[in-house]
Amino acid sequence: MSLKEKLLRAIEEEPCSYKALKDRLGNPKKVRKLLDELCGEGKAREENGRYSAVHGQSVRCTLVKLGRGFGFARSVDTQEEFFIPGRFLRGAMPGDTLLVQVSAEARGEGNREGRVLEVTARQDRLVGTIARREDGRLLLIPDACPQTTVLIKRSREEGAQAGEKAAAQLVARGERHEDHRAAVILRFGTADSAANCARAILYRQNIEAAFSEAALQQARALEGAQVTGRERRGREDLRGACIFTIDGADTKDIDDAVSVERTEYGYRLGVHIADVSHYVQAGSALDADAFRRGTSVYYADQVVPMLPRELSNGICSLNPGEDRLAFSCLMELDCAGRVTDAALKKSVIRSRVKGVYNEVNDLLAGRAAEPVQEKYAEVAPSLALLAEVYEKLAALHRARGAMEIESDEAKFILNEEGRCVDVQKRVRGTAERMIEECMLLANESVAAIARRAKLPFVYRVHPAPEAARIDALTDLLLACGLEAPFHQKPSARSLGMLLEQTRDTPLARAVHTGVLRSMAKAVYSTQPAGHFGLALADYAHFTSPIRRYPDLAIHRILSDWLSRAGAQALHKRYGAFSEAAAQQSSEREQAAMTAERDIADCYKAEAMQAHIGEEYEAVVSGVTSFGIYAELPNTVEGLIRSDRLSEHALTLTAGMCLSDPLSGQSWKLGDVVRVRVEAADTASGHVDFSLVR
Repeated sequence: MSLKEKLLRAIEEEPCSYKALKDRLGNPKKVRKLLDELCGEGKAREENGRYSAVHGQSVRCTLVKLGRGFGFARSVDTQEEFFIPGRFLRGAMPGDTLLVQVSAEARGEGNREGRVLEVTARQDRLVGTIARREDGRLLLIPDACPQTTVLIKRSREEGAQAGEKAAAQLVARGERHEDHRAAVILRFGTADSAANCARAILYRQNIEAAFSEAALQQARALEGAQVTGRERRGREDLRGACIFTIDGADTKDIDDAVSVERTEYGYRLGVHIADVSHYVQAGSALDADAFRRGTSVYYADQVVPMLPRELSNGICSLNPGEDRLAFSCLMELDCAGRVTDAALKKSVIRSRVKGVYNEVNDLLAGRAAEPVQEKYAEVAPSLALLAEVYEKLAALHRARGAMEIESDEAKFILNEEGRCVDVQKRVRGTAERMIEECMLLANESVAAIARRAKLPFVYRVHPAPEAARIDALTDLLLACGLEAPFHQKPSARSLGMLLEQTRDTPLARAVHTGVLRSMAKAVYSTQPAGHFGLALADYAHFTSPIRRYPDLAIHRILSDWLSRAGAQALHKRYGAFSEAAAQQSSEREQAAMTAERDIADCYKAEAMQAHIGEEYEAVVSGVTSFGIYAELPNTVEGLIRSDRLSEHALTLTAGMCLSDPLSGQSWKLGDVVRVRVEAADTASGHVDFSLVR
């Protein structure tokens, strides 16, 4: 019998202290190591200095939701979720890592139940809103679990006031949540300001605005830099080509430019990307900061950049009329827009004009004013040709079955004080779609080159949806009165047809959201597994190295490959790096997306505070047991609670329809309703509606 088996048998007989076990079995260092292994495997647990065996199935989990009197824990390995009754939570907080003992079977059709055996790793940092109890004591209402308040120690209030957003640290924990105590560590200002809430949300997601001093020093050394003759040496000189950029009016970090010309066999399309890897060297302080951040974060009128502005808005930005170092993907297309050849070149370019989306849309539609026509006179023929290429690329995009999910992105209008005074639905025109198709094609071409060359790489991959999620989508479609045009394993084409069928209908939001929720998450990987949503076998992110680390990472790898580095040397140099970059970038992208979504909700609620009592047409976008969600044309979504719909108990059918059996009234996804704005809470990002009869 091994020492590990002897240890397990000993603690199965009775709980033992470490001292008793080492005295009994000898070999103190190995006993300690094996006890840690048994605890990590869920076979043992430690409590009050004594080790005991865990009987039944135990699972390593993360607490993902904490409500009033219950919680949900998600398995670290399988992603299965377990329902934890409040009496079995042992004071666990969202983000804690737990050892959970789970039941063999689910109750009814719900989740399996579990009980927390041990909190193995604690998430003690909280962000929330300060409130005051009747006895004068301060509480923190955590954003992650607003129904579970935490008392703040009197000696650690740090001047906090009720109604402020703050960060706090748990300094004492008990077996019950009411026994926890917190200390205020950072104050963000009043919670009725979306800007303050944004800062709190960024902090919660570990998104830092400040760069390290070493990175800033390196950035300052490049402030005002110009491309030198030495840097141009050995590069493809494309300064004579008609190259231009098209971005939003306020964009300052311009990392992509395009060029196009007609050839004997079709077209030559150039996508020219800022050569950020030339300035951000491996192992530098700038690179360390960029790796840690993983991505830029954009919200309202602000950005938390991946790189300091001296680079992102300066030497790395493809500003018009200035020489810039670039990484060019030069693609030969046939008359139908299919790529027949693609090459990568280190280049030097000079953009002719900084194009703006709305101006280019006006120009292509023939409604541009004379000053706009004059601005684009030099590139007008290229713009017309690019629009021609775009139509063919878009046709190929549709033909292969790529999905186009409407995301309803919002545009926020802020006043001079930085408060949101209006929300508008952002509309994408031909110019936006034209540039998007060019970038997609370059990303696909670069990924194909890397796969064929067997390079260590960072690909953008998107797995096919899981069967359980497709079942849920099928239920949604049937409840909406639609047919599910697929079986257990739908193709991107069949889902794309569904999206087109419901586009611009009242069911569009519900169906597009349902399809989106059925999708697996797109992530970064070292394996070229393809992209389901885009219906592409090859895909990577190459076109935004100013704001995404994976793009910067593959630029570095491709640069060495173009310098004739062999495959073996590249794998030795970049194998571990590409793995680390893929994992870190996936994690930071998820944090950024969560932050951007939560911040957008706060700005929407802030804007709606000025419209309390006003009435609007809305579409039912979600149905739950506690009410229905309705979305306004400007993308603001509000909840109509069940008690505002009826005095009677309501019945939820298939998660898609809420009905009142006594009155015969019902509300289902896609219904058009008239609503009144009742409340808007900036701190939580929640908006409440009532139904106008």
